[in-house]
Amino acid sequence: MVHVLSSRILLHPTDPERSRAFYGEQLGLAVYREFGTGPERGTVYFLGGGFLEVSGRAASRPEPAVRLWLQVADAAAAEEELRAKGVEIVRPPVREPWGLVEMWIADPDGTPIVLVEVPADHPMRYRPGI
Repeated sequence: MVHVLSSRILLHPTDPERSRAFYGEQLGLAVYREFGTGPERGTVYFLGGGFLEVSGRAASRPEPAVRLWLQVADAAAAEEELRAKGVEIVRPPVREPWGLVEMWIADPDGTPIVLVEVPADHPMRYRPGI
């Protein structure tokens, strides 16, 4: 078994400053560390149990298969906060047939981001006897 100590998602945005403004200011992700200088400098953000590194510059948008899944405590509150910060909501919070509440947004390069709320009655949170 592989013992993973940490995980990181690496994005090379087409416009690093715009992406840093989105992830740092609009989404409000906390900075773990920064490295390098200039417009292509790297910024690593905390993602709960992992990290998101925004560094370098890409000539084109990322593959459509790349998606981010971020868990939030309250999807409706997240929607209100993000709208106030000018983030376009691709799809407002909806309780899915599998019981999770999902809201969709996208980063400036179009990378889909799902914000997920796990309701108190969902099996992911329910632990009998505890």
